[in-house]
Amino acid sequence: MKAELEAIAQKMVSDGKGILAADESTSTIKKRFDAIGVESTEDSRRDYRELMFRADAMKEYISGVILFDETIRQKAKDGTSLVSLIEKAGAIPGIKVDAGAKPMALFPGETITEGLDGLGGRLKEYYDLGARFAKWRAVIDIGAGIPTPGAVAANAHALARYAALCQENRIVPIVEPEVLMDGDHGIERCYEVTEYVLKVVFSELYQQRVALEGMVLKPNMIVPGKKARTQASIAEVAEQTVRVLKSTVPAAVPGIAFLSGGQADEDATAHLDAMLKLGNLPWKLTYSYGRALQAAPQKAWAGKSENVAAAQAAFTHRARMNSLAALGRWSADLEGKKAA
Repeated sequence: MKAELEAIAQKMVSDGKGILAADESTSTIKKRFDAIGVESTEDSRRDYRELMFRADAMKEYISGVILFDETIRQKAKDGTSLVSLIEKAGAIPGIKVDAGAKPMALFPGETITEGLDGLGGRLKEYYDLGARFAKWRAVIDIGAGIPTPGAVAANAHALARYAALCQENRIVPIVEPEVLMDGDHGIERCYEVTEYVLKVVFSELYQQRVALEGMVLKPNMIVPGKKARTQASIAEVAEQTVRVLKSTVPAAVPGIAFLSGGQADEDATAHLDAMLKLGNLPWKLTYSYGRALQAAPQKAWAGKSENVAAAQAAFTHRARMNSLAALGRWSADLEGKKAA
């Protein structure tokens, strides 16, 4: 079983390929659809995701897709399961399994991600539905007096228990401890908090006997808060991010797939590319973007069937840009050259 998990994890971080995060909850995708004037219904959500899963980008640039519970059970208009569309493109279906971040008792301003109850049984069902990897997101905010050691420890423990349950059920866990880029903190504070969080997370993974070779890490990049007076250069973000990862992430981890965390599309691409250009990395670096891959195709689609081809082209372009970044071959002047 360990060899099976390792093989899946390696495929998830294949050279030049990344993971599409299409696991928005019903409430989150409603906000995205509201912004483009589309009513969020079961059918409209299906239609949108189907257009992505049928895009050329899937075969060329996407190694796996994180799905929401509704999506993993849906069928395309022609009756083909969406899972089958993903598999046909050569990508791996995955599933979001956490129940979201909820206010943590006695820890004002901090959250704990829920969803461990009954998780083993749900993972068995998701495996039967085709999922071969899963995702669980812990949310760490930076503010006055937070994060606290208690909240970080609780979230790290939950991540590790989730990861252990995944591996027991032949599913590769994506471990996602996200330090938010909200607030006005500088890049130094982001570095300090991320370093602490990752050290605690890997300690818990070790305690819970998680095989590091059969997991993928999905961390934030080291960036200043959105409201910070001083923003960082691309080179500084890349250098600080690689530095913190080298000091905290064991080489046994096969790959690191970054979240975009609210960065602008091109910023997320440029930062990843700059990291790859630094070289001498013990693990693969790639992307696991949601909004940074989907904002452009959503805008192009706008809920209209006649816009499907344009939306697929927009998705393929962003995926190609990030694929080049994951190989250290992206440059800003390529952004104007849409994929044919």
